[in-house]
Amino acid sequence: MGQRTQYEVTGEGIGIVTLSEPPANTYSYEMMKEIDASVLEARMDDRVHALVLTGAGEKFFCAGADIKMLASAAPSFKYYFCLHANETLCRLEQTPKLVVAALNGHCVGGGLEVAMAADLRFARKGAGKIGLPEVSLGVLPGTGGTQRLARLLGKARAFELMASGRLLSFEEGHTLGLVNEVVEAPDSSVFMELVLRRVRQYLPPGRASRAVGAIKRAVQTGAEVALGEGLALERELQQQLFLSEDAREGIAAHLEKRPPAFKGR
Repeated sequence: MGQRTQYEVTGEGIGIVTLSEPPANTYSYEMMKEIDASVLEARMDDRVHALVLTGAGEKFFCAGADIKMLASAAPSFKYYFCLHANETLCRLEQTPKLVVAALNGHCVGGGLEVAMAADLRFARKGAGKIGLPEVSLGVLPGTGGTQRLARLLGKARAFELMASGRLLSFEEGHTLGLVNEVVEAPDSSVFMELVLRRVRQYLPPGRASRAVGAIKRAVQTGAEVALGEGLALERELQQQLFLSEDAREGIAAHLEKRPPAFKGR
């Protein structure tokens, strides 16, 4: 996709975005624009059923925003930089396709904020730390961290982690529910193979990826609105699915007592 990220689509319809900014895969405005472009491309591409975000190398998923850039940038630039990052992660969060963060290394600060905008987080065992240590810089987690961490872990636990700046092992993150699964792998290459194997469980022909995307939209949006509005959204999404080829295939397969052959349509 660009100089700071790579975007590729596998033959089975998985879009992979790799953050590549040595040594710690920190993001700048330029990188965030590339991530944004990849999200939009994946959203509009009917071939793509799921999106995976990971970091280049063995040590870092992402260490957050480039601190040197923040130190020298004008206050107005930093404001709009944070605004654009928020817009990008909301776009990622609202795209009706499965999004997985493959945490191959340290996932701290803004890196965790990126990962929390994903639907599932898989982490390589023993490969790094996870947390939001921004308080040690005299600032708060400003790319959705205060909001998404509280929604994931509850207010009290999220506040304690952010106010202390404490970093956790991936195993501790899994215990808290911040990481969905810790995967044992000797290196990042094998780790990605294992993550992709897990992602395939949500893809055609075995799974209706459009239904997975609709469930995501219902959960993400429904959790933020009143029950009646959430139920109305659920009904609308269900009606869209009833009109889909995959719904017809799923119902027919059930009645004919055979495995479905979904196509993501």
